Amino acid sequence: MIGGLEVGAIALGVLLVMLGCRWHVGVAMLLAGALCYWLVNDGDTRALLFTLNNLVYARFSSYDLAVIPIFVLMGQFAIHGGLSKALFRASASWIGHWRGGLAMSAAGACAGFGAICGSSLATATTMSQVALPELERYHYGKRLATGTIAAAGTLGILIPPSVPLIVYAVLTQESIAALFMAAILPGLLAVAGYLVVIRIVATRTMRDVERAPRHGWAERLASLGDIAPILVIFAVVIYGLYGGWANLTEAASIGAAACGLYAVWRGGMRWQGVYRSLAGTAEATAMIYLVVIGADLLNSGLALGQLPTALAEWIMGSGLAPLTVLLIILLIYLLLGCVMDSLSMILLTIPIFYPIILELDLFGLDATAKSIWFGIVALMVVEIGLITPPMGMNLFIVQKYSHGTSLATVSRGILPFIGADMVRIAIVVLVPALSLVWL
Repeated sequence: MIGGLEVGAIALGVLLVMLGCRWHVGVAMLLAGALCYWLVNDGDTRALLFTLNNLVYARFSSYDLAVIPIFVLMGQFAIHGGLSKALFRASASWIGHWRGGLAMSAAGACAGFGAICGSSLATATTMSQVALPELERYHYGKRLATGTIAAAGTLGILIPPSVPLIVYAVLTQESIAALFMAAILPGLLAVAGYLVVIRIVATRTMRDVERAPRHGWAERLASLGDIAPILVIFAVVIYGLYGGWANLTEAASIGAAACGLYAVWRGGMRWQGVYRSLAGTAEATAMIYLVVIGADLLNSGLALGQLPTALAEWIMGSGLAPLTVLLIILLIYLLLGCVMDSLSMILLTIPIFYPIILELDLFGLDATAKSIWFGIVALMVVEIGLITPPMGMNLFIVQKYSHGTSLATVSRGILPFIGADMVRIAIVVLVPALSLVWL
C-alpha cells in the first residue's frame, strides 16, 4: 500500500503535468484530488463519491460565496458600460500634461476600475483597449506603455472588492470586511510606487516627446462629474459594509444595481450589453466555482495523506528562522505565478501554507492578525506572478492589444514595476502595521 506522503507527491506531480499540458486548472485539481482518494483507498471509489457528495453541498451552502457572482456582475457592468473610459478621461484631464502623465492616468484609472471590477485580468484587458491607443498616439515608448498597463492591471485583485480576498476569507474563516480594510493601505502604496516608477522612467526616456495638452478647469470639473457616480457607488458599498446597515452581500447587491443603472444612463449600455454582462458573469462564476471545488477535493485528498501536516512538522523541526520560511513560501508563489492564475494559486496553496504560517512566531502577531497580514502579503506576491516574465498572464493580454509589440519588449517594460513591487512587499512584510492599522 502506498503511504500518504507518496500519494500526495504523486498527485502533485500529476497535477503539474496536467497544467503543463494546458488542462483547465479546475479539472486538473479535481482529477488530482480523485487520484489521491483512489490511491489511498486501493481503487475503492466509495469514499471519493461520498466526499464529493458532501463537499459540494458544504462549500456552496456557505453564504459568503454568494457575494462572488454579485461582484463579478458589478465588474461586467463596468466593462460593458464604458466606465473605464470615463475614469481614464478624468484622470488624464488632471495630470495628462505632466511628463509621463498619460501613463500615470492609466495607472490611476486601473486602480479606480479595479475598485469596481475586482479582477486583474479584466482590468488589464479593458484598460489596454482604452489607454494603449492614447499612449501610442502621444509617442510613449512601448516599454513604458505596456509595462504600465500590465503592472497597474494587477491592482484589480488588491484594491477591494477582490474575489481572491473573498476566497481567502472563506478558506481561512476570516472576516471579509477586515481583509478588505487591510488591503487599502497596501493598495494605495502600490499605486504610489507605480506612479514614482512612471515618473522616473518618463523623465529618463521622454525628454523630447510632445506632452498631452493641458485641460482647462471647466473640462477638469466636468470630468469629475462623469466619474462622481462611480465614486458614490464605491463609497456606498464601503460605507454600507462598515457602517453596519448592510452585510457584504447586500452592499455588493446595491453596488451592482447602481453600477448597472449608471452604465445604462451614462455609458449607453443597451440590451446587448446587459446580455453580455449576464453571460460573462455566469461564465466567470462557473469557472471560479469549478476551481473552488477542484481545490477543495485536492486539498481534502492531500489532507487524507497527511501531506500538509507532515510538511508543517518538517518545517517546524528544521530549525529554519520564521522569516526564512516565509521567504521560501513567497518564492514558491513567484514560481507558481508563471503557470497559474491568482485564484488557483490561492486555492491550491493556502490549505498547505496557512497552518505553517500560524505556527511561526512572526513579529509577535496573534493568530487573527497573522492570518489577515499573511492574506495581504500572499495576495501581493500573487500579483507579481501575473506579471512575472515570461509567462505572466497580464503580459500576454497587453501584448495582444499593443500592435507590433513583442513579448520581450513587454517583459523588459515590466521590470521597473516588479522592482517597485518587491520594495512594497518588503515594507508590508517588515511593517505589518500597514495592513493591520484598521483592526
